[in-house]
Amino acid sequence: MSMSISIFDLWLAIILSGLFAWIASAIIHMVIKYHNSDYKRLSDENAVSDSLSKSADKAGLYTLPHCADFNEMNDPAVQARFKKGPVAIVTIFEKGLPPMGKLLSLQFLYFVIGSFLIGYIGTIGLAPGATTLEIFKLLFVTGFICYGWASIPYSIWFGHPWLVTIKYLIDSVIYSVVTAATFCWFWP
Repeated sequence: MSMSISIFDLWLAIILSGLFAWIASAIIHMVIKYHNSDYKRLSDENAVSDSLSKSADKAGLYTLPHCADFNEMNDPAVQARFKKGPVAIVTIFEKGLPPMGKLLSLQFLYFVIGSFLIGYIGTIGLAPGATTLEIFKLLFVTGFICYGWASIPYSIWFGHPWLVTIKYLIDSVIYSVVTAATFCWFWP
């Protein structure tokens, strides 16, 4: 009789918790829609769009003003550009409508891999027959770290409004509850 749990013992919990978290994400984004207010319209969207089109920059992440090295910030001309503004981080996507099938598939994969990692932590920290409360506490906290904690630096460094980050942390609590509960259901 084995005194430990293999990650393979949790395959159904991994797949189902990934699926349930993906469904929770779909409900959050397509039914409840509290993230709709996360992004704002530029006051002169057409002019900015035309300007970006003329620059012909490829898909990628850009900064404005751009500094290849923080030492450039010592340059008075660069400092003046920052003071004058705008200061922005711009993501340029490929032209066309978002490829929703691909994006939804990748989001599902994200949740399944997250559930795999959460389950792996469970195999290290919990034994067969662990109580529901023990399973839930460990896997909930692990899920929160997996799904949410890394969003905080986006407000610290990249200017994301703190309210947006708080919403993503709320999302991660929901995903963590769903994931931990699913593992509790299927724990050996």
